[in-house]
Amino acid sequence: MGEARAVFYLMLHAVQSLIRPKAWFNRGTMSVEIESVEALRDRLAVGVGLAGSFIQAVDLTGQDTLLAGVDVREATFLGCTIDDVLASRLRRGGALIFPQLPSVPFEAYRARLYAAEELYAGLAEGGYAATLDARIYRWSREVARAGELGPQLACVLHDNSIHDAMEELPALAHPRAIVGVMGGHALTRGSAGYADAARLGHALAARGLTVVTGGGPGAMEAANLGAALQGTADDMAAALEVLAASPDFTSDVDGWAAAAFDVRHRWPCGNPSIGVPTWFYGHEPPNAFATDIAKFFANALREDFLLRLCRGGLVFVQGAAGTVQEIFDTLTSNYYAASPDAVAPMVLVGREYWTTSVPVWPLLHKLADGRPMAPMIHLVDTVDEALDLVG
Repeated sequence: MGEARAVFYLMLHAVQSLIRPKAWFNRGTMSVEIESVEALRDRLAVGVGLAGSFIQAVDLTGQDTLLAGVDVREATFLGCTIDDVLASRLRRGGALIFPQLPSVPFEAYRARLYAAEELYAGLAEGGYAATLDARIYRWSREVARAGELGPQLACVLHDNSIHDAMEELPALAHPRAIVGVMGGHALTRGSAGYADAARLGHALAARGLTVVTGGGPGAMEAANLGAALQGTADDMAAALEVLAASPDFTSDVDGWAAAAFDVRHRWPCGNPSIGVPTWFYGHEPPNAFATDIAKFFANALREDFLLRLCRGGLVFVQGAAGTVQEIFDTLTSNYYAASPDAVAPMVLVGREYWTTSVPVWPLLHKLADGRPMAPMIHLVDTVDEALDLVG
């Protein structure tokens, strides 16, 4: 048991050393990441081998001949499907193999973000409780939070992989075109606020901007819906009417989730948008309208990455503690910015709400006074006013 625990500590230390900016370096050159058999073939076709490369979540079944004689010194195989004979040969060649972890209901080394269809697989047959998303949440409550090292390692591996997959999104090539919409999960379908958030997401996407949200219900779902929907204003109105029949996830999560997929089946919802939810708040299911879902176990990592994505600015509609946290996390980054170019615009929607109901604005305004961020923070009454202040 002591030896196994020592191995886990060594693996955890190695994984934590990987959680760094995208430009990993090995022997003075940028390391190569390979995430499919096709990419592996392309890499080997140019005769450069795999030394120092990262091969992630690739099924190597039947690839013994392809890998014969290949230089694999200091290559790292993360969660690949490898038979014992090939694994032994790779180790003899100097490769490091991180095996798939047993008794874990997810891919710890996944090479891609989630899609709603994957997280909600099983919904039609067994309701939300049968979905992958719900099963992972139960596992995180029952096992991962028990303090055992193995599950903790699995969570770290998973979140590192999600972080890495996010870094590869095409949208990140244009960071100033990424705009965040932050707001509360309690905003119900059928409300005026929900419709406003959907209209905001739709207008941002129409301008060629990529919408990012916290990936959950309420205002987050509305913004992802608006961004994803490719139809007309009449289509949006009809979709909102369908959703309003299942207004919130707390009273009927099965009907709430099914209504979202009903909308997706009736109207095209293919415009790209990003959701960044967390199992830390697992009682909040992810919304089905984000086309790319980066779901994390660690909420602190998730919040940091979510807010850093939004270089085009952030719009804050009504929300409670989580939204207030995001406001002040963004404020801290902007407060210490060295120049206006490093500031992400912040727009708070709802003068009465943010000055009286949840009086964030007076403190935000006071702290911004005299800082480079001062001209980049705004308080407005409507989402229409917010549109011209971001992106």
